[in-house]
Amino acid sequence: MSRKAGAQAEEQVRDWLVGQGLTFVSQNYHSRFGELDLVMRDTDIWVCVEVKARRHSRYGNAAEQVSASKIKKLHVTFEQYILAQGINPYHTAMRIDVVALTDNKMQWIKNIA
Repeated sequence: MSRKAGAQAEEQVRDWLVGQGLTFVSQNYHSRFGELDLVMRDTDIWVCVEVKARRHSRYGNAAEQVSASKIKKLHVTFEQYILAQGINPYHTAMRIDVVALTDNKMQWIKNIA
């Protein structure tokens, strides 16, 4: 998937999550540890959202692209993001979600790790 298509998928997911009651905080945060697609708030919970998109399900669901090593990398990057905000991640409610777009259908998997 091209960068443009990936950016459009992230924007679509961001707008949809806002419609679900989450508050948008940040998009495409980069650090030496990795990248966070979206950072949102669900009331008092900080939420890292990994967006995965596939045009067709021929080769599997987009959610299947999130590996254990990717989840570990997200944890480290998300903790660094929270620290950069001046917040202690050990005393802060946090979760990592995946939103997968496959065949124009959205699947929201909360708290994957």
